[in-house]
Amino acid sequence: MENQIIQGRLAALRLAMKEAGVDFYMMPTADFHNSEYVSDYFKVREYFCGFTGSNGDLLLWQEGAGLWTDGRYFIQAERELEGTGVTLFRMLDEGVPTLTEFLKEHIKDGQTFGFDGRVVSAREGRQFEKALAGKQVRICCDRDLAGEVWKDRPALPCGPVRVLPGEIAGRSLEEKREQVRREMEKQEAGGFLLSKLDDIMWLLNIRGCDVECNPVALSYLYLTEKETVLFIQGRALEGEAEAYLASKGVTCREYGEVLPFLESLEKGSRVLVDGNCVSYALFKALEKRGEPVEKKNPTELLKAVKSPEELAHMEEIYLKDSAALTKFIYWLKTHIGREEITEISAADYLEGLRRQIPEFLDLSFPTIAAYDANAAMMHYEAVPESFAVLRPEGMLLVDSGGQYLGGTTDVTRTIVLGPVSQEIKKHFTLVAAAMLQLAHAKWLYGCTGRNLDILAREPLWEIGLDYKCGTGHGVGYILNVHEGPQSLRWRYTGGNEALLEAGMDVTNEPGVYVEGSHGIRTENVMVVRNGEKNEYGQFMYFDTLTYVPIDREAIDPAYLTPLQRQYLNEYHRAVYEKIGPMLEDGERAWLKEATSEI
Repeated sequence: MENQIIQGRLAALRLAMKEAGVDFYMMPTADFHNSEYVSDYFKVREYFCGFTGSNGDLLLWQEGAGLWTDGRYFIQAERELEGTGVTLFRMLDEGVPTLTEFLKEHIKDGQTFGFDGRVVSAREGRQFEKALAGKQVRICCDRDLAGEVWKDRPALPCGPVRVLPGEIAGRSLEEKREQVRREMEKQEAGGFLLSKLDDIMWLLNIRGCDVECNPVALSYLYLTEKETVLFIQGRALEGEAEAYLASKGVTCREYGEVLPFLESLEKGSRVLVDGNCVSYALFKALEKRGEPVEKKNPTELLKAVKSPEELAHMEEIYLKDSAALTKFIYWLKTHIGREEITEISAADYLEGLRRQIPEFLDLSFPTIAAYDANAAMMHYEAVPESFAVLRPEGMLLVDSGGQYLGGTTDVTRTIVLGPVSQEIKKHFTLVAAAMLQLAHAKWLYGCTGRNLDILAREPLWEIGLDYKCGTGHGVGYILNVHEGPQSLRWRYTGGNEALLEAGMDVTNEPGVYVEGSHGIRTENVMVVRNGEKNEYGQFMYFDTLTYVPIDREAIDPAYLTPLQRQYLNEYHRAVYEKIGPMLEDGERAWLKEATSEI
């Protein structure tokens, strides 16, 4: 039935395309700010094909449709697209064309390519321009055809904005704004258009609730030497927030006024803008009035390097969060087989433990609780219509995190519920070794995550295994769980890399995913620190924030080197020392055994 509904929606959109003279129409996974996660209002791609993953682009034409997504979602997409008439294009697989390559090959001279220019980044929009420049193709970006067809579309979200207490924010709005203005001056830019939601929240020391699990408010910011203009839905500002912004010299205008504002800028204005974040529609408006200065948002790097105050709060929050997950593992181990536990009820129980932490605000992303073969899907999500009942055998992978007044957490543990095969033990042991090996990296300043990624993959590459995602990403401070510019990944992505700076945080999450059998991931969050400095330069190292036991029941010491075994024992000693005092007697006794030396 669901597939028939999807087919009906696609048929209606094809009719709208025909009436508008559009031959190919693209729907990305994005909002007006190129955010990774989006509110229901922006889930256009999901509405028209049924794929629920957080990354993917849908291309529709009269004779067919295609979805492009990455390796995290291949299994999930294959299942969700079945019977819809939408073909899965597995990104980065050998012989699979990119969406742009496919479009360039199949669109004919004289045809029209369309998309909503508000939800496509300037960088991507101009890539389409360049790719299609050799053909007589018209680009139509000023109509939301999908939105016109989607009659029962949810409302644009508008939740209340809250102001961060000064002791939690660390640095003041004035201090941050002055840092940004100095960067603008270096670029000889009179204005700065900021559309990245988490950057705006960071700069103004406010938080919203317009995207599930991401404490951001739909907004734009325009900054000059003397002015700070925030475009936001007026209903989102209540009492304290409105007064606070006014006291900081921030002028508030309605969210929808940003385009007319840009169109009224003084002719020839030099405006700093990040083409990866700002929309194609706004960039085109800037081009007509002034001279866009394309550089990375200076706020991105400033935000990524956490202040000493932020790091102090994070260390405290990560211990509390680690204790909650440790309590959950104890509960699961002692209740499995004695009562019915499902993927959903397990996730709910863990959320309940987090909610007992006084600083808890929300989850940082929907909890992934994936049993046995379900764990082979990296971003699997159990739903009331489809979930597994846990049994005292196999393993449960739990990837979860919380938003707290003091930090954002992200942690994964794979928990043994009963007997597992020798192959699974081997994979589990090597994943643990991979995570610990990377955690002990030492390097000279000047490295990016690409220099270090192999430390995590080496134990798996040695036996011909890999995982189709990066090893690590930055984590926001009471912000988005995925944050840049830092990352840990081996593949060269065309110069979009960042040096690892002291104060940055990054996840460490290698894994093994065997379709139809099992999935294993072990994830901690680490902070980059300065080590010794000598005649060779500044050495760097990682400091771990996450302290949760790694399940010894799936560890086979035969697959560990003496050094890796030492790393595991040292980590478990630290887990017991830091988390033990936060547990009740029965939990502490269990943790003592769970962290005993191998």
